[in-house]
Formats: sequence, structure tokens, C-alpha cells
Amino acid sequence: MADSTPDIQTLRQSIEQSIAAGDARRAAAQLRTLWRQSRTPALAGFVVSRFERLREQLPLTRSKLFVLRSFTVEPVIPLLRASAFVGGIDLDVKAGDFNQYPQEMLDPNSALYAFEPNVVILAALTSEVSPALWNEFADLDAAGVNGAVAQAEATFRNLIERFHARSKAHLVIHTLQLPPAPANGILDAQHEPSQAGAIARINAGIAEIARAHRNVYVLDYNTLIARRGEANWRDERKFLTAGLPVAANELIHLADEWLRFLHPLTGRVCKALAVDLDNTLWGGVIGEDGMDGIKLGATYPGAAYRALQRVMLDLYRRGIILAVCSKNNPPEALEAIEKHPGMLLRPEHFAALRINWRDKAANLREIANELNIGIDSIAFIDDNPVEREWVAGQLLDVTVIDLPTDPMKYAAALRESPVFERLELTDEDRARGRMYAEQRMRSDLQEAAGSLEDFYRSLAMKVDIEPVNAKTLARAAQLTQKTNQFNLTTRRYTEQQLEALSSPQWRKYVIRVADRFGDNGIVGMALTRTENDVCEIDTLLLSCRVIGRTIETAFLAALASDARRAGADVLLGRFVPTKKNAPAKDYFKSHGFAMIEEKDGVSTWELPLERAPAPPPWIELRVASSQENA
Repeated sequence: MADSTPDIQTLRQSIEQSIAAGDARRAAAQLRTLWRQSRTPALAGFVVSRFERLREQLPLTRSKLFVLRSFTVEPVIPLLRASAFVGGIDLDVKAGDFNQYPQEMLDPNSALYAFEPNVVILAALTSEVSPALWNEFADLDAAGVNGAVAQAEATFRNLIERFHARSKAHLVIHTLQLPPAPANGILDAQHEPSQAGAIARINAGIAEIARAHRNVYVLDYNTLIARRGEANWRDERKFLTAGLPVAANELIHLADEWLRFLHPLTGRVCKALAVDLDNTLWGGVIGEDGMDGIKLGATYPGAAYRALQRVMLDLYRRGIILAVCSKNNPPEALEAIEKHPGMLLRPEHFAALRINWRDKAANLREIANELNIGIDSIAFIDDNPVEREWVAGQLLDVTVIDLPTDPMKYAAALRESPVFERLELTDEDRARGRMYAEQRMRSDLQEAAGSLEDFYRSLAMKVDIEPVNAKTLARAAQLTQKTNQFNLTTRRYTEQQLEALSSPQWRKYVIRVADRFGDNGIVGMALTRTENDVCEIDTLLLSCRVIGRTIETAFLAALASDARRAGADVLLGRFVPTKKNAPAKDYFKSHGFAMIEEKDGVSTWELPLERAPAPPPWIELRVASSQENA
């Protein structure tokens, strides 16, 4: 098939025409196509400058990044900003002074803290952190090696603790590079302490320190170098002349690695992956080759497609929802998914199936509607570049992942996509695929039920509402960051911010839901503040998986009961409209609140607590004591 992608010059002209015509979204799509074709320093400036002209017309997520460094990073920044713009992130980047990272982290008046970043990257070379271990290892005895390791660990611990006390920003720390050629040659692996082992101990210490602090993460710099190859990665001449140890061709890959953290930290991630079947999930065309003729298995060439499925299964375990979007005959395709011995993915792994001969863009819209997620939460893979271009042009908010022409590289292309990265994983995330399969069963039950009340009773719902504690804090913060549809105020909180709301006036709740089909886990949270006789609902949100089953009424009944125990007479709430939270628009009105003010689209509602709703009789409601709320 001929490649229909326009050349770079034609694309640049088309971008200028779209900008001149005021079509910002079309220009953004073309800029994404341009950057995918040629991610070079020469084009980075063009891509950044054009996105800067469009930024007020696009739904970009703005973020500020400060880079603490002991080497030259300036050439990376344009590449990073271009890739960030393409991923929907408007990134303001500032680099700290060369090799001044300790002073900048320790000085409360430094440029680091004045910048007020959202994310900070600490990229220090081993030769700067511990010159003795890097340059003079052969001169050290065992005591000297152990002392150098202890000193480096203590330095990192002090810097992280001081930074953590002064900033709410996320901190991403490079591990120290292992020596490509140890000072003692092959003898290094034969004796203890070894040079590589000593630096590895420091890296283990960094990881341990990071795990002890919220919002501190580790970037495995050695794994990055290994993926690219040490001989390709380092440019010794550039390092000695310009303080830049990374070869010019590898700078984009350093930017990519930083983006793997920036996407989850800014919330620019995808919740679902929709996949084509023929020549994507398996080799060949099922309608022509039959189930026995498609290529799928443990050996070449079917191993390429099985490797892709392995990555998809890994994503599924990470909480990514899987869906099929394929032009095919449903009976033949479903038979292959259900019965082919080489398949790793089975029907129960897919939350939605669109196997037909319709337009794939229309099918993706239906998938988003069925899953009750935004179209911007879906990523799409297809071996056919024409289909990819069609979807990218019709659905500008869908993340279209380019697959290389060689199927052996499909798995790597998917694994390297930053939109699926996560920096924490809750039990609810791990069970998300199973929960969506259970949701299909609930839908089938609802269709068979005689009435809504019969349906509600047949679900045998059990709802537990309890104070936020150390075990549920991460999930509570995650819900404020990710829940958009049933979210009254859409206020975002980090773990640190929620933890800081510890005065008696504040109460924090999470809600768990289970029914006859399974346990949904923690699916909602609420945050209230009581002052005198008024209890204000600061935040109330529920996962789209459980709305519409009167669980929202049970949640309100529990909050009202707790507010009465705290001495309040009135419940106060606000609805702050966004592009996505229309499902929550009538929540207050439908539960008896009276609107007392509306200003700039924000409505304020009031409910005397003696008129608060009772829990629905078909829900078994269990509420833990609010005295545990901290």
C-alpha cells in the first residue's frame, strides 16, 4: 500500500493555512502528524512556535517543569516541549544553573522555589555525585568504597527531605549511571565491593528514599541507556567540550523518557485502547485465511502478534480498558478471539466490541459512549496507515498510535507510548477490566428486569462509607484527579493536600460498592467542611461505573447524617460546570436542595438537614465512625 502521508514541506504549508483560517484543532492535528514524521531539532522550534500561537484555542494542560542538572540539558528542552505539545501538554521549562542542584534544593530563596514548578527532574551524573566512585575507584579500599556509598545516600536523603518540606511539586530523580568500563575491568565482577555494585547500592538507596516520600519517583537511567545502547548514547567529545554526555541523536529519547513521567503527572493519559484485528492483533485476514490460516503463536511470524497481545495484557493488568474496533465479519472474528490457541486475549478482556463494516471513527464514538468515557481518553492502533489517518482526521482528540511497518516492532511501539504510563497502581486499577465485564452483565440484567426497583433489588448492593485513612489516601487523591463526569466541583487534590486537611472541621470519605456480580472497590470520595451550623460539600464524586443506581443518594444520606452529628443544621453545596460533568448537573435539585445563588455559571444549593433523603431501601448501607476521619 502506498504511503499517503504528505511530505514535510506540504505539511508545513497546510499548517500555516489552517492557522490562517482559524482552524486551531486541524492545525494541531497536522502538527502532530508533522512531528511524528520527523522529530528533529530543526522542526522542534517550528512545532513549538505554532503551538504557542494556538495555545489559547486548544484544550492543553499547562505545567511547569524545573530541571536540576549536573550536565547541559538546553538542547533537550525544545524537543521536550514539542513532544509535550503534541501530547496535549503546554510545558513551561526552566533549567537550573549548571551543577548547582544541591544549593538550589537547599536554599529556600533559590530560583527553583521561586519558579513554583509542578514537576522537578533531578538529573545528576555519577561523576559529580561521587567523583571518588566514578574516577578514583581503583584507589579506594573497602572502607573508602562503603564510605562513599554512605555519603552519596545521605546527600540524596537530605536533598529529598529538604525539597519535600518546601515544595508540593512532583520530584523525578535519575538513578546514577553505572560505569560502562569499570576501573578494574572484568575483575570488578569478581570481587566485593565492586564499582558497579557500589553505584547500584546508591541507586537502591535512592529508590528506597523515594518510596518513603509521596510524589517522589525514580527514573531508571541505566535501563534507558541499555535500551538505546551505551555506545550510541554517550558522546565523550561533547561531554568534554560542552558538558553534554548524550549524543545528539539520543536527545529525543531522553525527552521521551521525561515525558513518560510527565504524562501521568499532568493527567494526560488514556483510559482505553481500541485495537484493529486483521494484521494487527494477528497476522493475515480472518475472512480470507480462516482461523487456521492466520499467523499467531509462539514462533515467527505469529510471535510478533502474540508479543503485541502480551503488551496489551500488561496494560489490562495496569487498569487500561481494552476494546476491539475492526472491519470484519463478527462470527469469524469472535471465533478466533474465543478459540484460537495462540490468543492471549479472550472476550472477557474486552470491555467493548465493534466488529462490523462501519466507519471506524463512528465505531470509536460508540465505544466511548458505551464505556462512558471521553473520546479523548481513547487510544487507537491499526496496522493500516489510511485507517489511522482517517481516525486522526475525524477524531482529533483520539490518540492514534503509529505502528511501524514491521510487525516485530509493534509491541515496542505500544509499550513505549507514554499515554499508558502510571506512577501508582491501586487494587481498583488492577480490577478495572474485570469490573467492566461485570458491568456488561448488569446491563443484561437491567434489560430483563420488570422495573427499575426490581433491577435495584436484584443487584443486592452493599455500600460501605468510611473515613479516608493511610491505606485509602492514594485512591482518594487519584479519584479527584481522574473523575470528571459525576464530579460536582472538579477540584483536584494531591495526597499531600488531602492529608493537610486534618482540622476537625474537615471530613474526608471514600465509598466502596459491591453487588451480586462483584466488588467495584473504592468508587467515590467526598470532602466536607463544617463551620458553626453549616456543613459545606467541598467535593463529591462517583465513578461513572456506579452512577444511576441510587448509590449517589445513599452517599448523600450518609453525609447528611454525619453532618447532623457534627452539629450542622444545613447542608451547602455548589455545582461548578465543566465540559464533562453534565451527569452531575441536577444532583442537588433531584435531592431536594434549593438554589440560593447562581453566579458566573456556578450555582449554590442549600438543604435543611431535617429534609435530607433517607438511604434507598434496596441498598445495604454501612457507615464507619467519622471519629476515625483524619
